[in-house]
Amino acid sequence: MSVQAAPQVTPGRMSGKVAVVTGVGPGLGRAIAVRLGAEGASVVVCDISEDAVEQTRQEVEAVGAQCLAMRCDVSDSSQVAALFAAAVQRFGSVHALVNNAAITPNSPADTERRNRLYGYMQSPVARTSLEITSSIEDDEWHRFWGVNVHGVFYCTREALRLMEPQQYGRIVNVASIAGISARSAHSPHYSATKGAVVAFTRSVAYEVAGANIFVNALAPGGVATPAFNAYLDGIGEEGRNRLWQSCPAGRFGTVEEYAATVAHLASDEHYLVGQIISPNGGSAI
Repeated sequence: MSVQAAPQVTPGRMSGKVAVVTGVGPGLGRAIAVRLGAEGASVVVCDISEDAVEQTRQEVEAVGAQCLAMRCDVSDSSQVAALFAAAVQRFGSVHALVNNAAITPNSPADTERRNRLYGYMQSPVARTSLEITSSIEDDEWHRFWGVNVHGVFYCTREALRLMEPQQYGRIVNVASIAGISARSAHSPHYSATKGAVVAFTRSVAYEVAGANIFVNALAPGGVATPAFNAYLDGIGEEGRNRLWQSCPAGRFGTVEEYAATVAHLASDEHYLVGQIISPNGGSAI
């Protein structure tokens, strides 16, 4: 597969703005934080991993931006409140929020379920139940909702408490193609939470648009993160070729491509309210 060129950065587009990005481990969150910093924003980053936030802080500062890095579990409302209080203390306010933090289906059980679904999709076998939902335990279901939905609500609530008085804000919720299609039928717990993010985005967007606060969602298809690239390495050439049959573009999007779309949604250069933007290479049209 050919290497894709990184999208062109728009220097200064976010100058004077303060952006909060959650979930900045290796992959999409880190790429978003660096992109917003490169476009002039001061960036507040958080993750449950102290190593992740420190590495992201270094990369954001390397592009010339100021960065506040904190450990934060977004499923804990008190930690989220402390994050936004620290952002105000350091930078004065918050103008953009990217709700990226999420639990993704990457456990060994999730990998087995994913392989079961892909085999079912790509092979001429008799149709039957994949017996996935019936195998999910209560704690697994609740853990996904705690981060993927409650965390989005907690962060959005804190952001709006700052954005509403200033009559300005941009919120980008990172949902997933899993929330708008059956492409991720291997993970009904993940799909349900991302569908909730889509519905929450539309409701809040209608509520706050009159205050010049634009809320939209990104619903990525496959993202070429280190974790997913490792998965691709594990399924071999035939498995990868079968997978690409379901994606007209023949590849997954790079984190830089997705980050460029988020940067646009976090800027003033659009008139989008409550839209669900799904870069997915044609996997869901």
